Amino acid sequence: MTVTLQPSRDQATAVSWRPLVAACVGTFLLLFYTTIVTIALPSIDADLHVGFSAMQWIVDVFTVALAGLLLGMGSLSDNLGRKRVYLAGLIAFGLATLACGLADSAAMLIAGRAVQGIAGAAMFATILPLIGLTYQGAARAKAFAVWGTVAGVAGATGTVAGGVLAELLGWRWIFLASLPICVVAIMLAVTSFTESPRAGNRVDVAGIVTFTLAATAFTYAVINGGEHGWTAPATLIAIAVAVVSSAAFVITERVTPAPMVPARLFGTPAFIGVLIAAFTYYFAYAGAIPAISMWLQGPAGLNPLAASLVLASQIAVFILVSALISQRLHGRAAGWVLGGGTVLIGVGYATAVALLAAPNWVALMPALVITGMGAGMVSPVFPAVAIASVPSAFGGTAGAAANSSRQLGMALGIATCGSIYRGGSDPTVGIVTGLLFCAVLAIVGGLAAARLLRGHT
Repeated sequence: MTVTLQPSRDQATAVSWRPLVAACVGTFLLLFYTTIVTIALPSIDADLHVGFSAMQWIVDVFTVALAGLLLGMGSLSDNLGRKRVYLAGLIAFGLATLACGLADSAAMLIAGRAVQGIAGAAMFATILPLIGLTYQGAARAKAFAVWGTVAGVAGATGTVAGGVLAELLGWRWIFLASLPICVVAIMLAVTSFTESPRAGNRVDVAGIVTFTLAATAFTYAVINGGEHGWTAPATLIAIAVAVVSSAAFVITERVTPAPMVPARLFGTPAFIGVLIAAFTYYFAYAGAIPAISMWLQGPAGLNPLAASLVLASQIAVFILVSALISQRLHGRAAGWVLGGGTVLIGVGYATAVALLAAPNWVALMPALVITGMGAGMVSPVFPAVAIASVPSAFGGTAGAAANSSRQLGMALGIATCGSIYRGGSDPTVGIVTGLLFCAVLAIVGGLAAARLLRGHT
């Protein structure tokens, strides 16, 4: 839908930006829950006695379901209508959040989080296309910048909010407190969005199944390998399933008449660059946070509230950088912005070696500040670059694929950093090793993305 400006400037502003507000509220609610449980994990364990592997799955099952089903939900929304799919996902998300807040066992909590992730995939797959349909030209660039900033802030804010609520009210309120926001988000969506035309294409069921199975199996292999060993039967089986499913996905996408991701896109260097930046940026930036949270509340000796305040420094820098430079980054060389920001995240986590000399939260501050700067560069321009990296006909697919790559990076980052942290005899050495792994991945990924995105703005 193209917005028509009215004679009154105030009226035009009210009409024009209401759909963006609706999209941002839904996005904030969705991405809030990618990180909100991380600080509360020790409190959840003390109450439900879930164990380390279950704690990782409480975080990861959400992001795995979100990443694995995002592309498929995008395809489904083409047939059913994006507003309809978004609303269905938003309602299901609210019900799943209520179930999480009432959970009396680890299995119930993990199941609720899985449904949150499935519903979140329906929301995330449709938000960017709904924004793209509503705004054009400079307004679209501004809308994407605002959305990207909100998306980054939501994930970071969730960590702090989780710690505050767990410390003051108990971990269940990290779910129950958001139910009024769910109601507001539903009301805004109903009254703000216009339904998209139905494409009538076939849904790539085989692609959805194989991609989701591959993502889940690989994440399980990393978690199980870190806890029970890389030669454990369950780990080896999961690796085999991940490899076979990945191969099946590639084959399926090449032969199906309506693939989730058209094969021709993988011949576009800029598109590959966006996927690499998305994966490595979120693997490092967001994937490391749960392990950092556990270290802060373990060897560093902080309570959940204090740990949240330490992590809030990363959020503050992110918001400051986004507010000051996000508008100036549009039109700049995409390789320098996405690639450079991702490299900066890697450089930030490399400073974590200071923890070996001074294992306290103060020594962690340079890593949090510098990574907040890098993420503040990447997040506001990420959606616009993803859509602009391919021909306009594939913009929605590119946006969904990039978001899927980002969430999958987070899921594997959580699993990898958690396994490294848990696997060592010295927790401080474990957290440093995990952060250095993130640093190397982000620097290599950022440089690769910068090269592949050369010539794009």
